[in-house]
Amino acid sequence: MDLSSINPVLLLASLMVAATPILLAAIGELVVERAGVLNLGVEGMMITGAVCGFVVAVGTNSPWLGFLGAAIGGALLSVIFGFLTQLLLSNQVATGLALTLFGLGLSALMGQGYIGIKAPEFPDWHIPLLGDIPVIGPIVFQHDPMVYVGLVIVAGVWAFLKYSRAGLILRAVGENHEAAHALGYHVVRVRMLAIMFGGACAGLGGAYLSLVRVPQWTEGMTAGAGWIALAIVVFASWRPGRLLLGAYLFGGVTVLQLNLQAAGAAIGVEYLSMAPYLATIAVLVIMRAGRAPGSLGQSFHASR
Repeated sequence: MDLSSINPVLLLASLMVAATPILLAAIGELVVERAGVLNLGVEGMMITGAVCGFVVAVGTNSPWLGFLGAAIGGALLSVIFGFLTQLLLSNQVATGLALTLFGLGLSALMGQGYIGIKAPEFPDWHIPLLGDIPVIGPIVFQHDPMVYVGLVIVAGVWAFLKYSRAGLILRAVGENHEAAHALGYHVVRVRMLAIMFGGACAGLGGAYLSLVRVPQWTEGMTAGAGWIALAIVVFASWRPGRLLLGAYLFGGVTVLQLNLQAAGAAIGVEYLSMAPYLATIAVLVIMRAGRAPGSLGQSFHASR
């Protein structure tokens, strides 16, 4: 095994790229769960966003319109989940699992005519001056725009939940929806908006895979990323800062195992491919998660 072939700067730069789709999906799910809703359909929304974004980007030759289409596709799929769980009061766990299966099937159908087609180029940003800083520049300031969009969304969610009145209402709904309703807040409306935001973020995460990381359409290309995003939300104790750390940890292990494979590590490829998921499980076991929102997974009955 030749470890000298692994470039530490390139490894750390690749970490940010590998973490971005997980980060986008996880920050959306964090908002959903802070509103008291458990949506296990993240994987389905991600794969739907991946195919919607790819189809729109190829049709318009614009990656930006592709990301917009992915966000809309993910949000529309999440509306189905919201309608079933918030208005028809179906079981959130069962509905989320069904949403994942539906999304996987729908994406396979939509993507049949796009296999083997290359997505339009989405160039990196070389931020002037900052991108020229030795070591730090290539790691932090020479990425594609969606890497920074993801960081901005995380910072925005943190500020929204901590400082805004709307964020306080959302947290109140998640902690005790009955008390929030008694104070005059529209619980279903708040939850539906949170669900749509989560769907849009998951769609963006999926589109990042099909438009930037690969970039082409492959059936089932999310490969469990939505489930990892769900696990990272728990690991983060529903805090945006810790969620960022968790996404980068997963991204780092993913990139490291790819580099070890390229360096000819005397470890089976199958075992190296398992490493990111094993690391996530290990972290969940070792780290004690904080208290979940009080009303997480509970349906709200307006008639009460």
